[in-house]
Amino acid sequence: LELMARGGMRVGEVLKLTPRDVNDRKLILRDPKSGKEKEIVFIPQKVADRLKDHIREKGIEPDQGIFPICYEAARAMVRKEGEKIGIRLRPHDLRRHAATYASRSGVPIEIVSKVILRHANLSTTQRYLGKVSEAEAMRWIENLYA
Repeated sequence: LELMARGGMRVGEVLKLTPRDVNDRKLILRDPKSGKEKEIVFIPQKVADRLKDHIREKGIEPDQGIFPICYEAARAMVRKEGEKIGIRLRPHDLRRHAATYASRSGVPIEIVSKVILRHANLSTTQRYLGKVSEAEAMRWIENLYA
C-alpha cells in the first residue's frame, strides 16, 4: 500500500517488482505502462527500509515477485483497508493520494507529473489534482506573500 500511496506506483507496477528492481530508494520498473524500456520510482527511506526488511524476512529470491498476489487480491486488500476507516478505497486512489499530497505540500507540479506519477503530459496530472478550493487558493497566496 505504501508504494502506491507514497511512491505513486500503479498496482500492476507493485505486483511486478522483484528484489533485483530494488536499489535502495530507487525502484526500477521494467516494461512500464509508458512503453519505455524502464522507469525509475523514488521512495522515502523509511519505505525502502521496510521493503528491504520484507524481502529479507520472506527470503525472496532476486527474480521472484516481492508481492506474489494477483491484481484482484491486491484490490481486495486495499478495499478492506479502506473499510477499516470507513471509506471506499481503490488502488488507484492511493496513487492519486501521492500526487495530491505532494502537490499540496508545495512540490512543483512538474515534479509531481514527471517524477512521482511519471506522466508524459502535464495535462494528465492536472486532471488528477482536481480543482483547488477558494480557501486553499487564499492560503497559498497568503503564504506566498507573507
